[in-house]
Amino acid sequence: MYKLFDKWDLNEVKVDDLGLVRYVCLDETIVPHTSGRHVKRQFAKSKVSIVERLMNKIMRTHINSGKKNKAYNILKDAMDVIHKRTKKNPVQVLVTAIEKTSPREETTRIRHGGIAYQVAVDISPQRRIDLSLGFLTRGTLQSAFKNKKTVAECLADELILASEEDSRSFALQKKEEKERVAKAAH
Repeated sequence: MYKLFDKWDLNEVKVDDLGLVRYVCLDETIVPHTSGRHVKRQFAKSKVSIVERLMNKIMRTHINSGKKNKAYNILKDAMDVIHKRTKKNPVQVLVTAIEKTSPREETTRIRHGGIAYQVAVDISPQRRIDLSLGFLTRGTLQSAFKNKKTVAECLADELILASEEDSRSFALQKKEEKERVAKAAH
């Protein structure tokens, strides 16, 4: 039996949102690193571990660009902080945060003749997860900027706040903003 970072058992993690079950991959690996094997096929990123996808999102900023080892250490430290504060499996906290911060509707621009207007559309599960991971990492990096806290502590804060549906979570605010705009476009 493999455990993530040799600590966290992924068998006890449950995905409650039925729309996201097929897209939240909980592969049992010690080190979440696939070396980009998922880029060959269109929907193969849903087969990449959700922990690695979060790590890849952390790497996308200009400061951490391409530094997988740095992102790995940030995530590992954040998992320890989450476990210390909540006494729960941190991967379960991550999955719950993704479920709570993934928007269900957004708007798209429709042009009809010379007129352009916004129309509300449902979001695919894959895009819901991508948006959620983006919101979580953007909120983490914004709160860590010019702050005494480390990025790992800020990531832990963001994941805990999002999983508890606390209104101070950046990701939850972005989700609600996106859904509010979509509701106004109905």
